[in-house]
Order: sequence, then C-alpha cells, then structure tokens
Amino acid sequence: MEIIKITVLLLWSVASSMLGLAKAKQSHMHENPSDFNTEASFPRFAEPIPNITVTIGRDALLACVVDNLKGYKVAWVRVDTQTILSIHHNVITQNPRISLTYNDHRSWYLHIREVEESDRGWYMCQVNTDPMRSRKGYLQVVVPPAIIESMTSNDMVVREGTNVTLNCKAKGFPEPYVMWRREDGDEMAISGENVNVVDGEILHITKVSRLHMAAYLCVASNGVPPSISKRVQLRVQFPPMLSIPNQLEGAYVGQDVVLECHTEAYPASINYWTTERGDMIISDTSRTGDKFETMSRNTGYTKYMSLKIRNVGPADFGSYRCVAKNSLGETDGLIKLDEIPAPTTILTTESLYNNRSKGRKANKKHDPMMVGDYGVEEWKENGPSIRHPPGAFHNGAVCPTAHTVTVCCGVLFLLHCLVSALTTQHQYQRSQPR
Repeated sequence: MEIIKITVLLLWSVASSMLGLAKAKQSHMHENPSDFNTEASFPRFAEPIPNITVTIGRDALLACVVDNLKGYKVAWVRVDTQTILSIHHNVITQNPRISLTYNDHRSWYLHIREVEESDRGWYMCQVNTDPMRSRKGYLQVVVPPAIIESMTSNDMVVREGTNVTLNCKAKGFPEPYVMWRREDGDEMAISGENVNVVDGEILHITKVSRLHMAAYLCVASNGVPPSISKRVQLRVQFPPMLSIPNQLEGAYVGQDVVLECHTEAYPASINYWTTERGDMIISDTSRTGDKFETMSRNTGYTKYMSLKIRNVGPADFGSYRCVAKNSLGETDGLIKLDEIPAPTTILTTESLYNNRSKGRKANKKHDPMMVGDYGVEEWKENGPSIRHPPGAFHNGAVCPTAHTVTVCCGVLFLLHCLVSALTTQHQYQRSQPR
C-alpha cells in the first residue's frame, strides 16, 4: 500500500513538472516574452482554506478557490499521511466517504461524509505549477463526552461508618471535565465541609452515614453538546433506631387516643405494635369501628407509625410497645397510657341567673336584699367590669344600699354586706329632713 502511495506521489510530481514546463513553453510561444514568468500569468489562490470544526458523525466541507487556473490542475492531499485524495476531476482515494465537486473551474470542494476521529488533521489543496503552489486547512473533529462504563462505579450498598469511593471515567474530544453532585441538589458532607459539587473523577466519602444515602450524578462535559451523566445510587445499611415523641399519654374513658412512634432503618424495618402482655396488635382497615387502627408512612429510610385506640375503656390503660426489626438488628420503645378525669362543664353566675329568670313574669320586682348564686361575680369600680371568683377578697367592693341594689355578694361577704347595707340605710334616714 505504501508503494502505491509513493508511486502516485511521484507520478503527480512528474506530471506537475512536465505540465508546468509545457504551459511555460506554450505561453512563451504565443505571448509577449516580457510577460513570461510574471506573477499574473500563474494561478493564484483567491482565499485561504479555513480551518473547520465538525462534530463526529457529521459531514465536513473543505473549499479551495483558485483564480486564473488556465490549463493547470488542482489536487487534494492528506498532509499527515501524504495521501492523494483527488486530481482535477477524479477522486483517487478508495475511501467511499470522500467525494469532490467543483464550480466554474474555480472552486474545488472536498466532501467528507460522517467524519470520524481518524479524519482529524491537515488537508492541502495543490496546483501543479512549477514550483507547486498550495494552501492547507485543518479539520478538527470534536467528540461529545461519553461515560466509560467499565471504569465507572455502579449502584453501591455499604455499611454505615465505612469509607466509600465513587469513580467516574469519561472520554471525548476535547477531554471532558467531570464532576459529582447529588441528584436532589442537597449539599454533600465531604471532609468536614458541606459542598454542592466535587470536581474530578473520584468522590471519596469518609465514614459514610445515613445522611449520605442518596443518588449521585457523575456529570461529564467538554463544550460539545450534549453533556452526559450517570446516576449512581448509594445505600447505607444500619440497624433500626427509634424515637417516641410522648412516652406518657393520658386519656379518659370514652376518648379516642393516638400513640406515635418514629423509626429509622435500612434495609427497611418490619414495624408493629404489641400490648403490655406482648400480644401483637393487628388492625383490619377494611372494617370500620375496630378497637385498634395502625398506620405507617415511609419517607426514605424513616418511618412514622401510629396506633389509634377508639373509645378507650378501663381495660385499655397500660403500656404499649413499638417494635422495629431488620436484618441488622431490632429495637423497641414503650408508651404508657394513663387514665385522666373526664372534663366537666362549669357554669357562670350569668348563665345560672338567666336560667332561673326564664319563666318569671316580666313585671316581677327583685328583692333588694336578694343574694345571687355563688359563681363568678361582677363588680364595677368607676370603669370597666372586673370579674372575681367566688369568695375572693376585694378591698374596693361597694355593697348595695337600700335604694340601689345591683349586684349579688358572695357567701363569705354576706355578713359584711348586710351590716354595711343597714348602716348605710340608717345614715340615709338621719340625713332626711323631718
């Protein structure tokens, strides 16, 4: 194959020299001798061959524009391999992806279909003058990044407290830039610092914890679209851990009460409730009105558990146990349910008075010395109402007179109020004119 290339090159060189001499002699015979070997009589390149950049798999086009070509010929040559691709109107190379087009004997186009990385390099356009004239341009073939699966980590399951290393290798041209980040966008605790991104092909985590459990993205980019990423799921195993918001709950007979329990575990734990005797509590959600109703809700490696006890009775008071188990261990927590008094309804003096007033005649006069029901009493002291509980001592209290009876006194003030009223009545009578 090399011999054939060398032979073609020699033939092209010889042909170029002979054609150049023939053209020169012909010009010498038919033209003015003063114009012989002048620059104007030779072909010239109208413009340089531009360097082009093409993404792998697409088509490339190299253009060579020659003015005043006359009877000379144009050839395309691959510089680095010294391969002749075309001579004048003929394609020499055996590469089926290369073709040639031309326009008005001036513009010569080299087409390369579906370029490959091997097509990257210098290409020369030659004119067979003596000496030979040429221009060259560079074909840059860029390759978008791709993940090398054999050199990149896959999903991992590790024990809590161990060291973890995630690797990611990418290829492409130019060489890709690689970084790691969490898929959910949260920060990563790396070497005692919280960061959003780790540059480089390696992500190293020391003493991994459950907080590191997440999906990680290896992202590779080199300016050639599209960028690419690989998702690596990191799972951290640890035995169950349990927390109880309220270890002591109170309820009265007839009330509905809910007990709560929170657990963390990976692999996911089996969770259930037991009674004080150790019997497992099983609820049937298909039936309404069952005594017990259990519920659980998962969020990642955490689980929320609840036990609802309907219409609490005397036999329901005692201890209940929340249990969590997985392949690495088990744990439990105790919640005590105690009985509390049922709430009572407290009526105020106003409500009692209103109840008693119902059914009385509208024109019935009140007894000036009538003592009201013993409840919350209302007093007025040159301003807004002041409310005092029954039996409370109040220095500023004003008891009713014989002419103005407006409020009722408490049981502890009854004697004091009566004496005060009689004294006030006596003073009033003495002050009247005889």
